[in-house]
Amino acid sequence: MIQIKHLTIRHKKDYRILLEDFSMNINPGDKCALIGEEGNGKSTLLKLLYDPALAENYVEFEGTILRTGERLGYLPQELPERQRQLSIYEYLTETGCFYDQSPGELATLCGRLSFPMERLYSEEPLSILSGGEKIKVQLIRLLVENPTALLLDEPSNDLDIETLLWLETFIRNSAAPILYISHDETLLERTANKIIHIEQLRRKTSPRCTVAQTDYQSYIAQRSRQFEKQAQEAKNERRAYDKQLEKFRRIQQKVEHQQNAISRQDPHGAALLKKTMHRVKAYEARFEKEFESMTEMPEYEEAMFTKFGSRACIPNGKIVLDFSLDALRAPAAADTQEGAVLARDICLFIQGPEHICITGKNGCGKTTLMRILANELLSRTDLKAAYMPQNYEEFLDLEQTPVEFLSDGSRQSISTMRTYLGSMKFTADEMMHPMRELSGGQKAKVLLLYLDTSGCDVLLLDEPSRNFSPLSNPVIRQMLAAYQGAIISVSHDRKYIAEVCGKVYELTAEGLRKREATPSPS
Repeated sequence: MIQIKHLTIRHKKDYRILLEDFSMNINPGDKCALIGEEGNGKSTLLKLLYDPALAENYVEFEGTILRTGERLGYLPQELPERQRQLSIYEYLTETGCFYDQSPGELATLCGRLSFPMERLYSEEPLSILSGGEKIKVQLIRLLVENPTALLLDEPSNDLDIETLLWLETFIRNSAAPILYISHDETLLERTANKIIHIEQLRRKTSPRCTVAQTDYQSYIAQRSRQFEKQAQEAKNERRAYDKQLEKFRRIQQKVEHQQNAISRQDPHGAALLKKTMHRVKAYEARFEKEFESMTEMPEYEEAMFTKFGSRACIPNGKIVLDFSLDALRAPAAADTQEGAVLARDICLFIQGPEHICITGKNGCGKTTLMRILANELLSRTDLKAAYMPQNYEEFLDLEQTPVEFLSDGSRQSISTMRTYLGSMKFTADEMMHPMRELSGGQKAKVLLLYLDTSGCDVLLLDEPSRNFSPLSNPVIRQMLAAYQGAIISVSHDRKYIAEVCGKVYELTAEGLRKREATPSPS
């Protein structure tokens, strides 16, 4: 069991409180989904539970964390730079538990994760693996350590659909308690039996944390019904209050008028009116006191909102892409001149404002293909394209602030970008933080704003939903579905594919194969 007692977490830089006086237990059988908007401290909480040293450079905390008899396994959202430079074999053998596994046990684990067993002994550096392959290698290392409790930060990131299905089954059937963060709403709906919701209210000055022993869909539905009921009760009570207050004011005005009009020769009538005024004032004071105990309007953290791509418009007959490639090769390793062939005879034709998605197994070359498509489209002069890579560091200068990255330095531009960032739920302090201090979701928001303000006709998006919260992703999908330009994307997010993409292609060794769009998951 993991116990958290009176935990308060505070940012060192701006002293913003992420979590305040939070207590809870994580018990055997718990599949706890940790949800909340980007930058609210979800990853920080996981780091503190596993090893406070991972977060001590940017937060301070007080309270008690007890890991009674537990051997924790932790999957970080991003591997540290040192580990990214290790080979697969070096990374796996950093833990002595790897040598305790029999070949049969390793083969079974690799089979479940669709990862070739022979690659466990490879000298390939982790840095050249695809995003999904990195996650698979991390999961293999984690599971051979046989932890008794798991802390997983975005385990579904970049995994192909086949492995996502395995992950769902693994989480549901695991005897070990699991606390995990995921953007994948379908995975949350199918696995969670406990919800921990971290919110930042009143412009991120008031933290709130809700714990509900229920599944994800029920929690969202109950929360919505509760807020609707509370809001309706508050509106009804305020209408009744306004009506009664107006009545008191009319009576008071009438008595004041009579007091002003009464003759000095009628002291008895003046005394009666004075008593009447006292009674009216007493009733009003009592009523004002009752108002203090009325139902308050519900407070909740709204998902980010922005109008996206309002300037984009591609005619239906415009040829956006007519692309062919004889052979798609993996990035070359340091000791080779060219990488292995991943796929042959790739053809892709896009006309007008089509929204397409490319799927495929991890390591099949989707990100490599997207980079090639981006190079071709970014050089075009007859349309304007923008690229959101899977690894944000390929594009972002992490030493810049969001305002510096988005603005041209002029006063008007800085003011405009501050307004846009505010609509994406950035505080004034966060707008001026170096981007290396932001969460993955906040970096994704900055990139999304860049795509919007660039006035692009074509978007190339590599796993666009991977770091947004499950509360923000419905808004992201609505914006992208309404986008009037063309979208070329890579994704395994089943809701994104169903709601945004009109055409879906699977990348195979024989090229791109069109398949039916994924139906919306139930």
